[in-house]
Amino acid sequence: MSLNLEVKKLSRWYEQNKRELPWRKNKNPYFVWISEVMLQQTTVAAVIPYFERFIKNFPTVQSLAEAPLEKVLENWAGLGYYSRARNLHKSAIYFKQNGFLQKYEELIELPGFGPYTARAVSSIVFEQETGVIDGNVIRVLSRMFGLKVKWWESNGRHVLQEQADQLVKYDKPSIVNQALMELGATVCTPDKPLCVLCPWSQSCVANKENISTLLPLKKPKKKMLVWQFEPYLLEKNKKLLFIKNANFPFLKKIWFLPGKIKVLNTKPKAFLFKHSITNNYIYVTKPKKFIGCRENQIKNILSEWSLTENYDAKWIVEDEVYQFSPSSMTKKILESR
Repeated sequence: MSLNLEVKKLSRWYEQNKRELPWRKNKNPYFVWISEVMLQQTTVAAVIPYFERFIKNFPTVQSLAEAPLEKVLENWAGLGYYSRARNLHKSAIYFKQNGFLQKYEELIELPGFGPYTARAVSSIVFEQETGVIDGNVIRVLSRMFGLKVKWWESNGRHVLQEQADQLVKYDKPSIVNQALMELGATVCTPDKPLCVLCPWSQSCVANKENISTLLPLKKPKKKMLVWQFEPYLLEKNKKLLFIKNANFPFLKKIWFLPGKIKVLNTKPKAFLFKHSITNNYIYVTKPKKFIGCRENQIKNILSEWSLTENYDAKWIVEDEVYQFSPSSMTKKILESR
């Protein structure tokens, strides 16, 4: 197999079939950075409206750096994993002061720049010769080269990274990396790959051996924790009480409604809706309302929540709630009243 020939096939396919995406219009490092962070946990189709809204409100690195963190979190609402938004803000402040870094070795040191994001930005924007590994690329490489590796472990990841690093030597890294991701997203799909449309179909080991559905190897599933959460709506002077508690099992760093939470073995019989966060299923029940509470009553209510002294509390005007508590779970709870 000639890697040079295969990469040329892939690059031609990409130029002819790539999707028109808002962050591909030019090599704006800021746009590429924001899009890659958003795409880590979300599909392209779902990300586009969030990306366009985010860029409309923060069109430059400088505007993002100068914005209040609460405003950034508000514009991140719906994407989840809010630590990503906080890290974007931290790194934007650094870029405003020092300029946009170009090399993987430099970017990897910044908040929120893990190996994937640092490689993506340095190669797609600045043509650094490094491969980018995401779920789509793992699937494409595993099938193309018949790699039966445990990609979720460091050794397996290393094998895939070496393979990707080899491929970007034969064409522009920006083209090769985006082509691999595009191929995985549109043709070399998880369940029903469209092998007849693939530029690598004749060389692909998995296609030749008819094992495409067996590769990549399946990662063992983590057990999901099941929670029941009864929100408390403490209202006073048209404001709601919100808590920030580091001991909470999720949403530790944003303002969130207090309430009673407990672990269950199975889902409850009655609940308003189910919300998923990482490895947690949260079954939210009907909110409990407390109107016009006094200070000592509030302390008693919060003590039922088994809070330690290690928490902050804030009364928030309802019109400003989503600036401070951008979680879609907050929105669902308040809309259920």
